[in-house]
This record gives sequence, C-alpha cells and structure tokens, in this order.
Amino acid sequence: MRNPYDVLGVSRSASEAEIKKAFRKLAKTYHPDSNKDDPKAKDKFAEANSAYEILGDAGKRAQFDRGEIDAEGKPRFQGFEGFGGGRGGARPEDFSGFSGFGGSRRSSRSGFGADLGDDIFSQFFADAFRQGGESPRQSRSRSQKGEDVSATLTVTLEEVAQEAKKRIRLSTGRDVDVVIPKGVSDGQVIRLRGLGQGAPGIDPGDALLTINFARHERFTPDGSDLRLRLPVEIEEAILGGSIRVPTLTGTVEMAIPPMTNSGRTFRLRGKGLPTKTGHGDLFVTTEIRLPEVVDEELIDYARKRRSAKAK
Repeated sequence: MRNPYDVLGVSRSASEAEIKKAFRKLAKTYHPDSNKDDPKAKDKFAEANSAYEILGDAGKRAQFDRGEIDAEGKPRFQGFEGFGGGRGGARPEDFSGFSGFGGSRRSSRSGFGADLGDDIFSQFFADAFRQGGESPRQSRSRSQKGEDVSATLTVTLEEVAQEAKKRIRLSTGRDVDVVIPKGVSDGQVIRLRGLGQGAPGIDPGDALLTINFARHERFTPDGSDLRLRLPVEIEEAILGGSIRVPTLTGTVEMAIPPMTNSGRTFRLRGKGLPTKTGHGDLFVTTEIRLPEVVDEELIDYARKRRSAKAK
C-alpha cells in the first residue's frame, strides 16, 4: 500500500483533526454505495480506510513515523541484533567460519562457510535478508486474502447513547451482531476483520461498515455534542424559572434567568453522545413561543408598548 500520508493527502505534521477531515472526505467520495458503477472506487475506499487506521491511531502513527511498522501496519524487519554490536543488524563477516549445525569452522571468501550453499541454515538467513524474516512461501500465503465487503448500518442517536447491539446482514449472506462502539461518529467506517469474502486456502477479507446516524426529530449531532432548539413559554422567558429539557436518556430540569431572549444558548454538560472517555454536551437554544390562544391582556400590553415607543 502507498504511504498513508499520501493516500489521505496530508503532511506528516497534520493535526488529528486534519487527518480525520481528510479521511471523511475520501470516504464520502469513494464509498461503494455511491459509486456502484466505478469498480476502482471500492479499492480507493479500502485504501483510505487502511491509511486512517494507522494515522487515526496516535500509537500506530508514531510507530509508522519511527519506521517500526509499514503502510499496512505490519512490523518492519529490523535485522538481527547481537552480531557485531551495531544497530544495522547482521553482517556477512559476523558469520565468517560458521558452517552450520555441525560446529566445524571453515573459512571462505563469502563469509558464510564453504559448504553452506544449500543447507537449511544458509537458506534461512538468505530468506531473512530478502523477505524481512519470512520465506517466499510464507510471503505468498500471507498476501492471499479475499475481497473486502462494504455495508452501511443506520443507527438512531438513542442507540448510539445506549451503545446498543444491532444486527446486520452482509453481502456474503452472513448475519452479524455489531455493538455500537463508544465515540463513534456519523460517517465513520469500522473494519470488521475476517468477515469479508473468503475461499478455500485464502484468508477472508474484512467487512467495512459505515455508520450512518438517522435524522432525529429533536437533536442535531455536532461531533460528540448535541444541539436542541427548545420552545419556551413567554411567561417563563420573562420571569425565569425551571424548564423541562428532553435528552437522549430522559427529561431533566434546567434553570433559565428572567428576561431570557429567544436564541440564547445554554449548555448541559455530559448530556451529549458518548465518547471514549466520557460524554459530549447538550446545547439548548431557546425559542420564545407565543400563546396558541389569543390573549387579550398580552395584546393590550403590546399595543401600549407600541404607542409608548411612537411618542
């Protein structure tokens, strides 16, 4: 796979927010459900997801930057330590005169011993230098993997708040129970390893599951926060007091001060969506609501106010 920074189109100094924004843009552009006539979109979608799995994880990103893992998240071969005392790993002269398991010492210009040409020990080291510790046969078997499959799971905000379990049928015909993880966001892609296409002798691919938040009649998600526009009776706005506010987990009381204007926003901490470390907040914006039944006293008051301003 290509360098994950190149895949997402960000620099090595990019912030976490920039990386997340770049991934979401690519995921939306190349999502298979929106590109059914473009066979290359599926590969680009999978490539973007794999890149984000590394750069979106602070630990893996640091490992990649240090060269400890490759673009696929696999450990890089660092060489054999303990020979020659250097950091560069094994050198041919470190094995000079060693002729295999028999223990005899023979010199050779190659540095590996005169009769090591085809024995198992020589082959092991040759394969290690070529394949990073894996034999060609192992390398070929590891590269054989079935196709990834994609699916979309639509969830309600209440289900996100409850970390509910949802069942989904994949294109492989398999039914899978998925627990909505903490901190999941709208449009996020979750990789379900080993649940893609498979075949005899080939490891199954993965299932790439896109989480879609269903539209809510009251709440609008904003990251881990929620926003709510709440009607307030005119007398409550003028006099102040306690009003009832709906949340995803039930109704709570919120105090508003006297003479609260329409459009004023209040914060209810911890009443938003769950995160990996806690919860977001709920932002409540007031909307002054006039009485549905005509109130003559209120109309008379408004007329007097208008007359006073006109003088």
